Amino acid sequence: MKQDNNENKRFRSGFVAIVGRPNVGKSTLINQIIGQKIAIMSDKPQTTRNKIHGVYTTEGAQIVFLDTPGIHKPTSKLGDFMVRSAENALSEVDAALFLVDVAEGLGGGDRFIIEKLKKTNTPIVLVLNKIDKVHPEALLPIIAQYKDLHDFAQIVPISALQGNNVQALLDQLLQYLPEGPQYYPADQVTDHPEQFVCAELIREKILHMTREEIPHSIAVEIEDMRVKDNGVVYIGAVIYVERDSQKGIVIGKNGALLKEVGKQARQDIETLLGSRTFLELWVKVKKDWRNQDRVLKDLGFRND
Repeated sequence: MKQDNNENKRFRSGFVAIVGRPNVGKSTLINQIIGQKIAIMSDKPQTTRNKIHGVYTTEGAQIVFLDTPGIHKPTSKLGDFMVRSAENALSEVDAALFLVDVAEGLGGGDRFIIEKLKKTNTPIVLVLNKIDKVHPEALLPIIAQYKDLHDFAQIVPISALQGNNVQALLDQLLQYLPEGPQYYPADQVTDHPEQFVCAELIREKILHMTREEIPHSIAVEIEDMRVKDNGVVYIGAVIYVERDSQKGIVIGKNGALLKEVGKQARQDIETLLGSRTFLELWVKVKKDWRNQDRVLKDLGFRND
């Protein structure tokens, strides 16, 4: 009896964490892999606060990526949550990508993370990101620097923004995946609900448009999301800040900044949902919310 060819193809599946100091391109990489925006991008540190699960599926494999918050020295309970979240991810995965910015070179933050990585038995792939910003000859001494600090399973240079060598990185990752089930449908790209992604897209626009004191003081919560009779998706969202002065900044003169945030966020949300969207935004003050356990839990920052 002839055996079905499909039985010879063993499906592989597993989990891969993306770790690195803030602002090295972790969210850019996950969006490049998935092919659409599920993790927000900003040039401001500590943009990612939750472990974003991005799902990459091929005919023979499925990789579930965890885009962890940047590992840094925390200064608030929110910061503590973010660092624990990133560190805990290393114990949950089949492999980890340690992403570094070759344009900035090896720094104290990278050394700090490498010491954390030494405590895990998880295979660590060193990913040299932003190679489009350096001369190819500059890579060899950078690689030598990192090799002296840790025995990495592999070293792969890429440009997450341009997509250079990203497919090769994915191909290399397959060897670390065990045989296993397809956890998510082939067309599903994240396990986060649409409300979460919509809230993140709103927060991204605020990060782009506000100055230094604002980014870490911002949280966004979707209070209402429903499809109206005319097919338009209605979304009501609250933007939380910590001080009255920040509320004025986010709203802007005559409401101009908040209006622009809404306009740009709505465009991204309509692309995500594939539907016309009516987005309504409010700004409220929750004083010192980053250090209040109850508020952090209400906003979705949970240790589990």
